[in-house]
Amino acid sequence: MSKNQSSFGKFVRKVIRIKLYALLFIFISLNLFILLSGRFYLYTGIANTYLKGRMGPGIYDKEVFASSTIPHADSVFTWTMSSTKKQLDAVDEAFMEQTQTASFLVFKGNELIFEKYWGDHGVNTVSNSFSAAKTFVALLVGVAVKEGKIKSLDDAVGNYLPEFNSAGKEKITIRHLLIMSSGLDWEESGKNPLSENAESYFGTDLYGLVTRQKAIEAPGKRFNYQSGNSQLLGFIIEKATKTDLSKYAYDKIWSKIGTEHDAYWSLDKENGAEKAFCCLYGTSRDFGRLGKLIAQNGAWEGKEIIPAWYMQEMVKNPKMTTEEGVPNLRYGLHIWTYYGGKNPVYYCRGILGQYILSIPAEELVIVRTGSKRNPNFVIPEKFKNDAAYIAKNQSKVGHPTDIFRYLAIARKMIKNQ
Repeated sequence: MSKNQSSFGKFVRKVIRIKLYALLFIFISLNLFILLSGRFYLYTGIANTYLKGRMGPGIYDKEVFASSTIPHADSVFTWTMSSTKKQLDAVDEAFMEQTQTASFLVFKGNELIFEKYWGDHGVNTVSNSFSAAKTFVALLVGVAVKEGKIKSLDDAVGNYLPEFNSAGKEKITIRHLLIMSSGLDWEESGKNPLSENAESYFGTDLYGLVTRQKAIEAPGKRFNYQSGNSQLLGFIIEKATKTDLSKYAYDKIWSKIGTEHDAYWSLDKENGAEKAFCCLYGTSRDFGRLGKLIAQNGAWEGKEIIPAWYMQEMVKNPKMTTEEGVPNLRYGLHIWTYYGGKNPVYYCRGILGQYILSIPAEELVIVRTGSKRNPNFVIPEKFKNDAAYIAKNQSKVGHPTDIFRYLAIARKMIKNQ
C-alpha cells in the first residue's frame, strides 16, 4: 500500500469517527432535551415522521394512534351513479398526480358524477380529514344548541370548563372559539416540533394542553386560526352533553346521513380524548355525504339535522381582521367561505389538501383527498399597492389556490354531461 493510500485511509476513518461522534452527541442531546423538558411526545413524532422519511403527519396515520369507532348508518344512502363515463384531461390528470391526489369525487344532487382513486387508495379506504374535522365539530355544536345542552353560542367557556373562569380567560365565549378569535396563546405550526400543534397531534394529554393556554389578547378582535380552539369545543360538547364526542357524532350526524362505512377518530391515548381539531378518518364517499348535508343547509332527505338558523350563522364572516390586518372574508363559524365567485362556496379544509367543498346553489359537492398541495398554496395575505390587484384578489386572500382548480374541473364535468 502506498503512503498516499495509507494517508487517505486514515483521513476517511477520521471523518467517519467525527460523524459518529456528532451523531452520538445529537442523540444524547436530543434525549436529554426530551427528558428534561418533559416533551415525551417527540419520541412518537420523530418515529412517525423523520424516521419514515416524512416532514410531518400523513393521511394514513390511523394505526399510529388509538382511535374510537363511529359506526356507519343502519340505512345507507346510495348515490346514483352517472351514466356518462368521464375522464380528466391530460393537464388535469398531471396536476392530480403532481399533488399526490388520493381521491377526487364530484357529486351533483344525489348523483356521483365522477370518482377516481390513485395508488392503493380505493372506495373503501379511510383517510385522515385533518382539519376538515373542525367543521364536523362545529356542526355538533349546532346540534347541542338545538337540544338545549348548550344554552347559547355566547355562553362563557368557563360555564363548561372551570379552568376558564380566571386570568382573563373568563371573557372567552363559545362563539369566540368558533370564529377563531379566542385571544389564546397557541402556536399553529405544522413544521415546528415544539409547537402546541405538534404536541396536540402526538401528545397524550389534550385536556391539560388546551386548558393550560394563557389569554394574551382580548377575544373577538382578531382572526387567529388555532387548533386549540377546536379541541376546546370538543371538550365543551362532551361536558354539555355528558356523552363521548364519537358517540354524540354517531347519534346526531353520522347515523343520520346514510354513511356507508365506519369512521374513526384518533385519541390522545387508549380510551382517551378525541382529537377534535383533526383526525377524523372516513371514506371519500362518506365525506361527500357530509358535504351534501352542508349543501342542504343542515337537512337530510327533508329532515332537519342541524338547525337552519345555525347553518346560516356558520357561513357569515365576522367583522375582524387577520394578524396581517386584512379583513376576514374567508371564515365563519369553523367553516371556510368563499364569496368571490358566481355562487358562495362553503368548505372544510385540512393540511395536505383535504377538501370537502359545498356549493348549495349548484347542488355541487367536491371531495379531494391527498398528500400534497399546490406549491403556490395560498393567495398572499399582503396586498400589493395596486387597486386592480386588490379588487381582483381581495376575496381570494387566505384561500388555497387548489380549490379554484378543483371547482373548475368539477364545473367542466357538469357542463359536459
